[in-house]
Amino acid sequence: MCPGQVVGVRMAMLGCRLIGLEEPTSHEQIKKLIVYVEMDRCAADAVAFVTGARLGRRSLKYMDYGIMAATFLNLETREAFRIVSTEESRDLAHVYATEIKEKTARETEAYKRMPDDVLFRVQRVDVPISEFDLPGPTRKKATCVRCGQVVRDNKEVIIEGRPYCKPCGQGAYYKIIDEV
Repeated sequence: MCPGQVVGVRMAMLGCRLIGLEEPTSHEQIKKLIVYVEMDRCAADAVAFVTGARLGRRSLKYMDYGIMAATFLNLETREAFRIVSTEESRDLAHVYATEIKEKTARETEAYKRMPDDVLFRVQRVDVPISEFDLPGPTRKKATCVRCGQVVRDNKEVIIEGRPYCKPCGQGAYYKIIDEV
């Protein structure tokens, strides 16, 4: 286990508690939760594991901010909290695990012991959410006028009144070499 995994587990436990979901993976609670993670590190994996939130369920949303943070939204109550891992917690690891000399092991153990208010900053937030981002069936389909790709859930880009997939309309992270 690494320090980030401990942070992610603790973050998820706190976030779910704050929005009133004590057992987020239970059948009656799983459909009430959406989680936004702001980093693509091991903490995000830990948050997903603890909460049961998944990209395939549309309950896990990835925001590419590079911040060790996650927002927990209760769809039923609309209550939401953003939890941010503090940088000070890294500096304080030696205080909470004085007996451990190796840095990674010390941080891992310290993050298990730190109080929530030292490890995290918590913000009550409002999360406007489109009907197209909610879990459930596809709500709309469009076809890209350039490549013919079907785009689901209102994710198309409209240019001059015509629908495009994001790669055609805004550019892609890849460059097609050839079709095989």
